[in-house]
Amino acid sequence: MTVLREFAPDEVDALQELIESDPGYTERVTGYPPGPADAQGLLMMRPEGLHAEQKKVLGLWDGVQLVAVVDLLRGYPNERTAFIGLLEVHGEHRGKGAGAAAYQGVEEYVGREWSEIRTLRLAVVDTNAAEAQGFWERLGFGQTGEVKPYRYDKLESLTRLYEKQLLRKQGGG
Repeated sequence: MTVLREFAPDEVDALQELIESDPGYTERVTGYPPGPADAQGLLMMRPEGLHAEQKKVLGLWDGVQLVAVVDLLRGYPNERTAFIGLLEVHGEHRGKGAGAAAYQGVEEYVGREWSEIRTLRLAVVDTNAAEAQGFWERLGFGQTGEVKPYRYDKLESLTRLYEKQLLRKQGGG
């Protein structure tokens, strides 16, 4: 049975192992293989002006094995939106439903914990679109038409923004 929950401070090694298990993702969005501090960076980095309590890094665990990670920002870029900064699946679990399970857990988490959120938003970097675009579209996300320049050191690309409106139960907020 899998469980989606917030990371504990002592679980950074499991997160680093997950990142290193899928080097292709990091290479597609940074131009470099995973680095030794990528997990710590993921846990700490957030957009300027966003408070630490607005960022949640959630792990999908199958027993003691971390199978997926989600970086989630509350109230970004506005108070009714949550931004999925990353959803990455452990290399050994790709293609087995872990990504969809992690995303379903995100919808449940947002519905339970962040009742003001009505929209989920994310960006797909063009250099990762072949891997990610179909996945997000199958989950009900659509392109907004917004395209922004993307740069990570020497890697230059574009990001395309996607959104999905959340359905709220009657009387549930």
